[in-house]
Amino acid sequence: MFLTISTTGSGGAPATDLGFLLHKHPEKAQVFSTSYGDAHVFYPEASEQRCTAALLLEVDPVALVRRGKGKGRGGAPDSALAQYVNDRPYAASSLLAVALRTVFASALRGVCDARPERAANPLPLRIGIPAVPARGGAALVRRLFEPLGWTVEAEPVVLDAQFPAWGDSRYVRLVLEGELRLAEALRHLYVLLPVLDDAKHYWVSPDEVDKLLRMGEGWLAGHPEQRLITNRYLARRWSLTRQAMERLELARLAEADDSEPEELDNAVDEEVDTEEKPVPLAVQRREAILTALRSAGAARVLDLGCGQGQLVGELLKDARFTEIVGVDVSMRALGEAARRLRLDRMGDHRAARVRLMQGSLAYSDTRLKGYDAAVLSEVVEHLDLPRLPALEYAVFGTARPATVVVTTPNVEYNVRWETLPAGHVRHADHRFEWTREEFRSWAGQVAQRHGYDVRHVPVGPDDPEVGPPTQMAVFTTTAKEAVA
Repeated sequence: MFLTISTTGSGGAPATDLGFLLHKHPEKAQVFSTSYGDAHVFYPEASEQRCTAALLLEVDPVALVRRGKGKGRGGAPDSALAQYVNDRPYAASSLLAVALRTVFASALRGVCDARPERAANPLPLRIGIPAVPARGGAALVRRLFEPLGWTVEAEPVVLDAQFPAWGDSRYVRLVLEGELRLAEALRHLYVLLPVLDDAKHYWVSPDEVDKLLRMGEGWLAGHPEQRLITNRYLARRWSLTRQAMERLELARLAEADDSEPEELDNAVDEEVDTEEKPVPLAVQRREAILTALRSAGAARVLDLGCGQGQLVGELLKDARFTEIVGVDVSMRALGEAARRLRLDRMGDHRAARVRLMQGSLAYSDTRLKGYDAAVLSEVVEHLDLPRLPALEYAVFGTARPATVVVTTPNVEYNVRWETLPAGHVRHADHRFEWTREEFRSWAGQVAQRHGYDVRHVPVGPDDPEVGPPTQMAVFTTTAKEAVA
């Protein structure tokens, strides 16, 4: 995918100021990692009279197949061949929009400390994109961009020049010219490229409404094609489209009334917050672990790999957990856990319930025997795979608590995070991340070898296509082992 942004200079305002506004030096060629490949930024021309910045998105087709099992054209193809033979590497789409946001984040916000007056004022801009999929043709391109102040040149691309009878393809060569602030121009592209394509390469979640309204601030509320833009941008999800339209109408009414939207939307008492806020995944994970421990009737609990003690702190809040031991190989982490838990200020009765100790899960430790339950929360993925058998034996073979709770990331869900670069794991220290099938296979083998039953619990939103963001296995000793 290829896009150019050009401007011209005038007395006292050289065209090369474009480099300051984009925060990319004209004399450097730079590479940035995005979700589906590398984005290259370079300047084909840079003089005081004229300056052009080019963005080339080099899509990784393998990453596109591996991570594109969700929504969007090319993501869920009708045939296996379509996964590999498609226009995604060449035609501007939501892939290019995400690259724009990744590479030109400061420019999108209109931030430029070096040239604040240039960022705040319109520039003579020319934007060129060789291939844009336009479901609606050149006429739709004009309906979308012309109300925003652009002069639009949208030339249909013929299917095959040697066979003119075949007619035009659904692609256009797009050139936009106009005097606009650079931040406005980038926001127009960010919203309207996926709208023209009428598809997105990632799952459209509720936070896309906020993103649309943020990028559409100042122009979307009054756009004549507002409903079409909103519907397509939100992947035709009716509930999200309705929510966005209601908020846009509120913004329009507030502008007409010369007031703030909050002043009009005052039916809810600010003192009583009835809005459901999204619960962080880490909180959902701890709640799921606590539920499993309570269901098991555990009183004496090991937190293996306790880190900074967040789970230990939650366990302390529940009086049914009478003894809590946090174990970690890092003394620095244990020191931070002690500070967070305020062990030095804790009352004697509560302090008697908790203990922090250093230990490695790669070695058997008799101090860990005799506990009701052990938790390995986001721990196994930090070990090299060859060391997992040692951890398995130390926990399931030697310590042998009646219940073991293990949580780990579900790598299949990574596709839902558009900003996670292709092929990357969620944390730099993760040695691996398992699919649901890989985790179930490992858990089943461990349970069979050591006399446990195992059940699996999704943690976080259970996506119908890629599963939950966190997968949890709850091991309990079999009836035969319990009797013994």
